[in-house]
Amino acid sequence: MITHLHPVSRFSRLRKLWTPAVATGAGGTTLAIWFEEITAFAVEITGVILLTILGGLICLLDNFVFKSRIPRREDLQDTTNKGVKN
Repeated sequence: MITHLHPVSRFSRLRKLWTPAVATGAGGTTLAIWFEEITAFAVEITGVILLTILGGLICLLDNFVFKSRIPRREDLQDTTNKGVKN
């Protein structure tokens, strides 16, 4: 039976990323560079995700705006005799 519980650390993932940075170099400077790289990666991923979302929104807008340009079935049927000479 477990007698004590360990509190869950909020920053365990961050520690896993920063441990190699501390081990490889100059401490604070290395941590700053790693943090900059991680944030740059997050910004690029966010940009790609937003680009796909905006592309989808543009396609939907194009579909809704130009849907009226598609001829309807009634428009394709020749109900009037235009151009017929009597």
